[in-house]
Amino acid sequence: MAQRVYIKVVGFSDEERHALNTVFRLSEQCRTMYQLWTTQASESARAAFMDGQSWEARVEAESPLHRDLPILWVGPNAPANVSRTYQRPIAWPEILEGLDGLFGETVELGLPQEPDSVMSQKQALIVSGDRDERLYLRARLSLARLTLADEAESGSQAVELARGKQYDVALVDAGLDDMDAWALLRQLKGGRKPIPHVAMTKAARSLSERVRAWVGGAALLEHPPDAERLDAWLSRIELGPAS
Repeated sequence: MAQRVYIKVVGFSDEERHALNTVFRLSEQCRTMYQLWTTQASESARAAFMDGQSWEARVEAESPLHRDLPILWVGPNAPANVSRTYQRPIAWPEILEGLDGLFGETVELGLPQEPDSVMSQKQALIVSGDRDERLYLRARLSLARLTLADEAESGSQAVELARGKQYDVALVDAGLDDMDAWALLRQLKGGRKPIPHVAMTKAARSLSERVRAWVGGAALLEHPPDAERLDAWLSRIELGPAS
């Protein structure tokens, strides 16, 4: 039976809040749907997610009003009454597993989960000048247990990052301001440290663009990427070179 669980959130940076909201939106595909609790919510919060770096979090955690509220705590020096503790960088699948452990559900996002020994060791590069898209893609990758991800706001920054690290996966926004995205794709695929799996996000999908992506060995996704198509692409990724 489907259920909606309201979560009280205390603290966290704008980026972490954005990623958390993305995770909550993705949970709408599951039997247990998580939603940010506000004072206008139709029900009381059934759990709390608290940032140990926020003084308000410790006050809230130690309040008698929250004595029976399960608390997920991020950071050191957790109060004795918290249910689960996590450290930064936040691994969003672990947060979901913690919530599912409290409410008796398993995540059903339609993405086949590879063993941690495989996905957790992959390195991803996210290239986009759009902050919201970078955060969205990071959240999707994290749900696929690919949590090691670097971000580049421009093509030149992406090239510099790719020179210093071997990435397994790259997600590139076609609308870069400083570089032709197709030229960047060629550099990422054919550089000194070639990236075997590259996807291009593109609003228009003409035949010529499809051919260019096929010749360049890249996937062509929507802009912003559709969750199901992105998940399907990620599920086909292996440690070896793309076929």
